[in-house]
Amino acid sequence: MKFLEAISGFFGRFMALIVLALTILALFVPASCNWIATSCVTYFLAVAMFCMGLTLKFSDFVVVFTRPRDIFIGCVAQFTIMPLLAFALGKIFGLETALLVGVILVGTCPGGTSSNVITYLSDGDVPLSVGMTAVNTFLAPLLTPAITYLLLRTTVSVNVLSMFLSIVQVVIVPIAAGILINKFCGKFVQKFTKILPMFSVIAICLIVTTVVSHNAAKILATGIIVFVVVILHNLCGYACGFGLAHLLKFPVAKKKALSVEIGMQNSGLATSLAGTAFPNLAMATVPGAIFSVWHNISGALLAAVYRRLK
Repeated sequence: MKFLEAISGFFGRFMALIVLALTILALFVPASCNWIATSCVTYFLAVAMFCMGLTLKFSDFVVVFTRPRDIFIGCVAQFTIMPLLAFALGKIFGLETALLVGVILVGTCPGGTSSNVITYLSDGDVPLSVGMTAVNTFLAPLLTPAITYLLLRTTVSVNVLSMFLSIVQVVIVPIAAGILINKFCGKFVQKFTKILPMFSVIAICLIVTTVVSHNAAKILATGIIVFVVVILHNLCGYACGFGLAHLLKFPVAKKKALSVEIGMQNSGLATSLAGTAFPNLAMATVPGAIFSVWHNISGALLAAVYRRLK
């Protein structure tokens, strides 16, 4: 077990570099990774969500009731700032329909599973981060399809029911299962908590490499614009989250949590939804794949900066 814990620690510390290295491999040597079927992305995401659920307890949701104002502000910010930024950036840079769909899907998804880890590494308000992630994730089946429809209805047909069912299947059910197992088999689960991050990182790596390898030619053909949009989307999310928290006179720890939670998206879910809800728009999976790589790199760098902010 000590050996596995050491490996898990390695994965946690160097997640950004691991994801980047595998992305470069998948992008320039796609044959090394495209033997994994794209249909597996959904299962990889479910594994990551299940591992997250195993680390949660019903007590983690107490913050929802003890600090409802903070959670409400975080939820409203999550489902307004990132979708509007995605829509604005997509229009400003004139993205083609499929890429616009992909960027907006990233924006309408809840906070990423890595946000809690980055908040912890930033010396931020971890309970607030966990509470926001949990609530936003459970609101996602309703809000993600609804906001996507509102933003895209004049551009492309949106299968709202398909998106709702996909989120329930690959996010809500695995997380709920993890929480219940942790509730009734807590002592057993406790033995493995230190190695759970390893499985989440592996799942994220598999999602990224699968999507990138199957779309390598398309990603390379999109040019620099989609990379610029994805990076700006993420960085503007961090800045808007921190700025909003500053205007509301939050303490520093809360500012960090809100910034990270808003800027880091569940891009794995966005990639999965792009494939299931928009099967005729293959390029829609590209922004989610790029975001998955970038936000892990930017998050690690941001944590290093935020640790110095007291």
